[in-house]
Amino acid sequence: MIEVIEVADIPLWAAILTSLLLLIGSGLTLIGAVGLLRLGSFYERVHAPTLGTTLGIGSVLIASMLFFSVLQTRPVLHELLIAAFMVVTTPITLTLLARAALYRDRREGNEEVPARRG
Repeated sequence: MIEVIEVADIPLWAAILTSLLLLIGSGLTLIGAVGLLRLGSFYERVHAPTLGTTLGIGSVLIASMLFFSVLQTRPVLHELLIAAFMVVTTPITLTLLARAALYRDRREGNEEVPARRG
């Protein structure tokens, strides 16, 4: 039979640490979203959500691993797969979007884009 552990059984230190990590993660994600709205050009806008999302989701995933590891009294590491996926795909997506925009702007003759080297 499986023993059911209530959320109220979480130690105070784990609850506080989980709450702090969730607040940090949501704050970083919010900063990235505000940066997306407030920054001027596409090239400036693409960086804020990328960094905010990566750092924010990292904090949320650490909070999740801590909470469920304490709740289930065993290491819960499923979130590492999500973290690996985010760490690999986010910079690649940023690079592909920036290169596509750069190519488009150069083809259209945009004066604000640096000329191609070589």
